[in-house]
Amino acid sequence: MTDLTLDGITLEVAGRRVVGPVSLAVPAGRVVTVMGPSGCGKSSLLAFVSGALDPAFRARGRVALNGRDLDGLPPERRRVGILFQDDLLFPHLSVGENLAFGLPASVKGREARRAAVERALGECGLAGFADRDPATLSGGQRARVALMRTLLSGPEALLLDEPFGKLDMDLRAQMRAFTFGHARQAGLPTLLVTHDAADAEAAGGPVLRLDGAAV
Repeated sequence: MTDLTLDGITLEVAGRRVVGPVSLAVPAGRVVTVMGPSGCGKSSLLAFVSGALDPAFRARGRVALNGRDLDGLPPERRRVGILFQDDLLFPHLSVGENLAFGLPASVKGREARRAAVERALGECGLAGFADRDPATLSGGQRARVALMRTLLSGPEALLLDEPFGKLDMDLRAQMRAFTFGHARQAGLPTLLVTHDAADAEAAGGPVLRLDGAAV
């Protein structure tokens, strides 16, 4: 079981502080929600945690995952998965190939990799969809494939950057339950950025407001 810790994180750009200081701990299997007005640095905070922060920013503070300091590590070595509002599926790959892209190199051999993909498809209610073109999927189906691709990579923490923002109300409720359920089942500390109070309520954890108010 792992936990994600942010200790004294501040982000500055052009000499202006846009985030922080932020300190919080996200336990394994729990979701902490970050809210605030547009432009307050919510997505930049996730980018810093994932190792993808724009170099125009100056950052201070420490991020640790299960006690392992992530400072200076490239994104691919951080073991942090991230989902965005856009599903970012590769249009030139089939659904199964998209999922296989997320598999680590430690899963060796065509049969083992195919079996892992089939298990993931069954888990997200898309058994038999391996050869489908992503363009033929509904928005909810694409969102599920994107989540499963991220989980197949074996992350130790999960970042959610408004991943439900483009879904209609019914699909949004379904994807909240699906995403949070899988994160809890996998024991992943999860950091959610959203504008929607209903997302925060469904997440069920603490809420950090970057305008300075915590609830």
